[in-house]
Amino acid sequence: MTRRLFALLALVAAWLGVAVLAAAPASAHVELLSSNPADGARLTSAPAQVSITLSENIGIQPNSIKVVDAHGTDVVSGPVFQPGEVAEEVAVKLEPDLPDGSYLVEYAFVSTDSHPVRGTIAFVIGTGPLITSAGAVSASTGTDPVTDALFTTFRWGSFGGVALLGGLVFMLVCRPGGRTDPAARKPITAGLWLSGVTAVAGFLLQGPYVAGRGAGAIFDPALIEATLRVAYGKLLLLRLAAIGALAVIVRRLLAGDLPDRLRSRYENLGIAAGFIVMLSFSATGHAVADKIMFLSVSADLAHFGAMAVWVGGLIQLAVLLRGRYSASEAEPALARFHPIATWSIVIMVVSGAYLGFRLVPSVEALWTSAYGIVFLLKLTGFAALLLVANMSRNAVRRGITGRGGTGVVTADLRKLRVSVGVEVLIVAAVLALAAALSSMSPTG
Repeated sequence: MTRRLFALLALVAAWLGVAVLAAAPASAHVELLSSNPADGARLTSAPAQVSITLSENIGIQPNSIKVVDAHGTDVVSGPVFQPGEVAEEVAVKLEPDLPDGSYLVEYAFVSTDSHPVRGTIAFVIGTGPLITSAGAVSASTGTDPVTDALFTTFRWGSFGGVALLGGLVFMLVCRPGGRTDPAARKPITAGLWLSGVTAVAGFLLQGPYVAGRGAGAIFDPALIEATLRVAYGKLLLLRLAAIGALAVIVRRLLAGDLPDRLRSRYENLGIAAGFIVMLSFSATGHAVADKIMFLSVSADLAHFGAMAVWVGGLIQLAVLLRGRYSASEAEPALARFHPIATWSIVIMVVSGAYLGFRLVPSVEALWTSAYGIVFLLKLTGFAALLLVANMSRNAVRRGITGRGGTGVVTADLRKLRVSVGVEVLIVAAVLALAAALSSMSPTG
């Protein structure tokens, strides 16, 4: 192996070491800290209200607390409100003079990272039996399995859409002549459509995902209204608007007759719209629930942005290396992409190490939690990706060195077609694991 290969492996090892050996406890989902009445409490008189204190301020979420008697009759007499100066405390008023009996408090909140948390609390008025439901005072999402699978699948698709759009950087910086190439434009167009469709699907699925309902409830007006009330729904609408703006900007940028003055302006607008799209992901993920939110969200943005630039470039390389283009056209693009790919990898490793440090609770969590196992699988996939990428970089370096001999260049390009194709396949698997991680709790 070459020294650079050992260096890449050392980077991955350092990422793993920093991420798990020095990991600090994290709480990516909202948690119930206390309630009044407490779970299992026996009261001599009926309470005027039920209050719940959470681990984070999630605002007032309508219909997030429901109280029923032993017959399932709702005994709440008003909307959810904040009873005092503690922002993390929410409550509901109860009907006056409730009779003796057992009561069940059902709560369902959406964390700042857009994931649902539900559970139950039971209490008794008088001396009657305490009736509870399975999983009382739990932090389980209770999501419908089909809805959960669809939500994760469309999340994967949304990551893929951003990755395809990242190829615009390659086209503008590394291969300007590709603007008018239909084959090079297709992945960008596909990225716009995929990003738009998955954003709409994510918006419609969020309601059933949180409520524990099946996919048949995606058009339920009440669930759509609930999604609009939370930050996740608003950010998805913002993402859709940014994608629409990108569609107009990309069409102008890829026009062959655009003056340089206007091209620079549209490039700046494209950067702004792309930033909004990526921010809509980072501001609804695990990073936003971290105590040091600014640094975690910034690291997530850097990680996601570097991934998009690198993966988008790989996809454009796969198009360029299909055999339809001469070495004289491919060679300059490869040379320009080489430093961009290197810096993208460095940014991904550094930001990924920080995010792992903040989100993975402990070393034991790697093999005792589903999140830790998937995290290790993603890390393994990334390591394999770096190994294959190192082969590609060596081929690029030899191709540049052997520019005077077309036979050497052609041989290197032939190897590149294979290695870049393998990279794209591994990337698809890594993005699928990333989508799964985004739907899981690091502490679960």
